[in-house]
Amino acid sequence: MASTPSEAAWRPSELELGRRATRRRQSTKSVLIALVSSVVFVVVVGWAILSSPGWEDVRRAFFDPEIALASFPSILAGLWVNIQVLFVAAIAVAILGTTLAVLRSLRGPVFFPLRALATIYTDLFRGIPLLIVLYLVGFGLPALGVFGRVPVVLWGTIAIVLTYSAYIAEVLRAGMEAVHPSQRVAARSLGLSHAQTLRIVVIPQGVRKVVPALMNDFVSLQKDVGLISVLGAVDAVRAAQIASAQAYNFTPYIVAALLFVAMALPMIRLTDYVSARLAKREQMGGTV
Repeated sequence: MASTPSEAAWRPSELELGRRATRRRQSTKSVLIALVSSVVFVVVVGWAILSSPGWEDVRRAFFDPEIALASFPSILAGLWVNIQVLFVAAIAVAILGTTLAVLRSLRGPVFFPLRALATIYTDLFRGIPLLIVLYLVGFGLPALGVFGRVPVVLWGTIAIVLTYSAYIAEVLRAGMEAVHPSQRVAARSLGLSHAQTLRIVVIPQGVRKVVPALMNDFVSLQKDVGLISVLGAVDAVRAAQIASAQAYNFTPYIVAALLFVAMALPMIRLTDYVSARLAKREQMGGTV
């Protein structure tokens, strides 16, 4: 007699069921241990801080609820400036960084000047601290007197783009060089030009290899947009500085810090998720 579809369906063996139960018990045990250890750590650290002699002074200077509520609207308005700078800078960095990476990957002696210029650019702006670049661009270029009146936010955005493009270019170049040479050979054998090979074959595969590094650089960019305050732009950091000077209290800086954390946290968690997913794919589900 022929078996029915339900009878013919695969069912795990007793051994497999036992393995699954063991894994569930180990997972539950690990979660409980992590939870208990975390609670103990938080309690110990909290007790150490709250029982310290200067805690009351620190609480009044950095964690005043009234000052936090009073300064929150102005700092939130300043954060909108940071978000605008971040949006423009991220697009410009992606374009300029990709261009630099492509220039550095060009082959042949005729492209040597372009490769040399791209190399000098990346070495220069990776070596100069961003704060100095902000001063040079924000105060040096306007002093030339050839650009007219330009908002300091724009100068700050340009400085951030110049610096981060160098970092992104090197990350992308590393990803492009990690693509196996056979991919280029196969693309050229199919009749693709060098530009088409880069655009269709090399760049997509290279970007996939360095996605976690690119996302980490974006998280850093989210923080560093706050440095435009050194040029006088009224962003979240500058608004916190003004509120702190008015209240003779450091609480506004804590408010600004929490807003930056709230802005960066989704990308941080997404970066962790993407990194774990890529690692799991490379390991084919194995455990290292």
